[in-house]
Amino acid sequence: MAKCKLEYIWLDGYKPTQSLRSKTKIVTDFSGKVEDAEMWSFDGSSTEQAPGGSSDCLLKPAFVCPDPQRKNGFLVMCEVLNADGTPHESNGRATIDDDDNDFWFGFEQEYFLWDVAIDKPMGFPAEGFPKRPQGPYYCSVGAMNAFGRHIVEEHLDVCLDAGLNVEGINAEVATGQWEFQIFAKGAKEAGDQIWVARYLLERIGEKYNVAINWHCKPLGDTDWNGSGMHANFSNTALRTAGSKDVYDTICQSFAPVVAEHIAVYGADNHMRLTGKHETQSIDTFSYGVSDRGASIRIPIATVERGWKGWLEDRRPNSAADPYKVASRIIKTVKSAEVLV
Repeated sequence: MAKCKLEYIWLDGYKPTQSLRSKTKIVTDFSGKVEDAEMWSFDGSSTEQAPGGSSDCLLKPAFVCPDPQRKNGFLVMCEVLNADGTPHESNGRATIDDDDNDFWFGFEQEYFLWDVAIDKPMGFPAEGFPKRPQGPYYCSVGAMNAFGRHIVEEHLDVCLDAGLNVEGINAEVATGQWEFQIFAKGAKEAGDQIWVARYLLERIGEKYNVAINWHCKPLGDTDWNGSGMHANFSNTALRTAGSKDVYDTICQSFAPVVAEHIAVYGADNHMRLTGKHETQSIDTFSYGVSDRGASIRIPIATVERGWKGWLEDRRPNSAADPYKVASRIIKTVKSAEVLV
């Protein structure tokens, strides 16, 4: 009889940006299946999710994978429920209308490796800025250009060992900035995997005393790039359209609901969506083929395949909740399908 360590992971109730929380449950001979992970509870009064006089919140297991960093370990991504079993208001996963997994999502998660000793990105000097502006760091190699690769490579390995569908990594435009990409057939699982990957990266950072900075513009009003979480998405209509008109109709359905999307695309996005650094202005909606300055980019591969493919919403920022992002995109696309 083997003792297994189940790390129950959830999102707290902090606003405007939720944080990851977790705690360990020891069980015997766990199967590794989500249906065999028991419901659990936690003190919601310590996570901004319940008052002290009625503090119990429930953890409903939603996704399970091996924990490569622990012997006999598993990672259990959970939804937060109220004591009566209804979804907690902080539970973005419960709002996703994709029970048939018709929607596929690929998230491009950018972030900064943050040197806590100097409170700046890895590769920055203690005072001022690097001698060279951004440019040489994107997809770079070499000690003058790439900083923190040992952390990034370790993260990639543990994600793959956990069974997460990471499709790639690369150094990003700014010093100390990196990206990983995860794809899943089903919006809920795509969100699950992004959150578990974020959790693993945070835990690796602990080992090296390096923070993971998810803020969309941690270097403020400077000429250094912010961080996004571009959302690539498709459903049957997009994958089989064969028509530019279908793509125009779906893209145009996003124009009247800019505010609704921005509301769940991450805090402080006005600092990032300025119309500079490959972004569209936060209060403007646009779309275009191969246009990285648009709100929604139509990939050239979609056009070359005869208008059968996917779209990329470039507005979600690095700290956004992928559950809420997917939920809003699905709602908008489904509103357009009535017209398609």
